Amino acid sequence: MTDLAGATWRKSTRSGGSGGDCVEVADNLPGVVGVRDSKDQSGPTLAFTPAAWAAFVGGVQRHRTH
Repeated sequence: MTDLAGATWRKSTRSGGSGGDCVEVADNLPGVVGVRDSKDQSGPTLAFTPAAWAAFVGGVQRHRTH
């Protein structure tokens, strides 16, 4: 299990203001990027390597432009 105790969480810039489907990302820790549901902050988190997270974000961005 990855320790995200020192994580600084930020809400996705694509999250709506209505409190609906939101994710938070913590990318301030060395070697890990955390992702969680903003509506369940004490719930489960996903942990990615920075390279895996960059590949995911890049793939989403490429998909959005097509």
